[in-house]
Amino acid sequence: MDSWTGHEVPRLPGTGTPLALFDSARQAVAPTRPASPATMYVCGITPYDATHLGHAATMITFDLVQRMWRDSGHQVKYVQNVTDVDDPLLERATRDGEDWVVLAMRETALFREDMEALRIIPPDHYVGAVESIPAIAEQIRTLIDSGAAYRLTDGTGDIYFDVSSASGFGSESNLSRDQMLAFAAERGGDPRRPGKRDALDPLLWRGARDGEPAWEGGPLGPGRPGWHIECAVIALGLLGDQIDLQGGGNDLIFPHHECSAAHAEVLTGQAPFAAHYVHAGMIGLNGEKMSKSRGNLVFVSRMRGDGVAPMALRLALIAGHYRSDRQWTDDTLKTGQQRLHRWRSAARAAGGPGGADLLAAVRGRLADDLDTPGALAAIDEWADQALAGVAPDPHAPSLMADVCDALLGVRVRD
Repeated sequence: MDSWTGHEVPRLPGTGTPLALFDSARQAVAPTRPASPATMYVCGITPYDATHLGHAATMITFDLVQRMWRDSGHQVKYVQNVTDVDDPLLERATRDGEDWVVLAMRETALFREDMEALRIIPPDHYVGAVESIPAIAEQIRTLIDSGAAYRLTDGTGDIYFDVSSASGFGSESNLSRDQMLAFAAERGGDPRRPGKRDALDPLLWRGARDGEPAWEGGPLGPGRPGWHIECAVIALGLLGDQIDLQGGGNDLIFPHHECSAAHAEVLTGQAPFAAHYVHAGMIGLNGEKMSKSRGNLVFVSRMRGDGVAPMALRLALIAGHYRSDRQWTDDTLKTGQQRLHRWRSAARAAGGPGGADLLAAVRGRLADDLDTPGALAAIDEWADQALAGVAPDPHAPSLMADVCDALLGVRVRD
């Protein structure tokens, strides 16, 4: 599957600051110590609808991680998936009387356009679930052969992962069993299904059903893969047995990231699967949770079509800390638009305070668990002084523009 078109990222003087991030497994901020190259896997969209602000905020978070690693001199190998066959996609296609393949292709294309407009550095590998089915089926067979997976006896052909085979199960999410059961029921699991060894066992392979797409799985029989094994297999195949970072929204902590990590660790015999599990907060709308069920999703493409500058949108989304659940309001966007206008004016100034100090301040704030509010405040202060004609260094505005571009992904040059 093709990714989107990237852009040139300015090189900044000096050496970047090592990045520390909150790790959900350790429940603490810890330094990242990426390998060479640094490896990152971020769970992508299920393309049943256009890119909403929650998607955008999550992708911007991991774009910032990549920019900080690159600024510190690391090469980065980044993989993102597209779950281009799954129940929500099939349900939407059925509801609208549309071919599910066409729906997935259209919404994936729109997502790519939105990512390019937001200046998200593209992944090195942008991989669909459908194209990965042969590799997924092979790894499911491996799990069956090792005794870590089993087939239900109800004739459906469904195959489940036995969570008792993963000694570290639960260590990524740090949840109680009752919490896991509740989240499994809310987030696509089936804890009440009869015939499973454990209520928390996740689906690996869904046997063929009438009216649903299915693929030949060899000894597995016809069917299609579960969600969690998809990400585990794609990540293992492209990034290796252990990776530096697995990322996504905080709604993926359980069951998705817990289960995909368990699959990977059982398949490889190595743990933890990821050195850091990093999760972005949710975006709400005017005091309510933003969700498809509420019908209150705000779409990036619609905002772009209404003339909202993507850089103002990006600034608005990083005004709050990435880990916090936060609200989107008209004022949020207005503040982002005003900030962009002011920064662009400052970038055109004849001079400004020392650019090296600004660079150090922004690097320092972002290195501390992506403190974007602190980084924005540092640039705001610099812009105020530049527009007031304070300490006119004629080279500072150009460096300020490069700092915004390279570290925040915000283009302020006209």
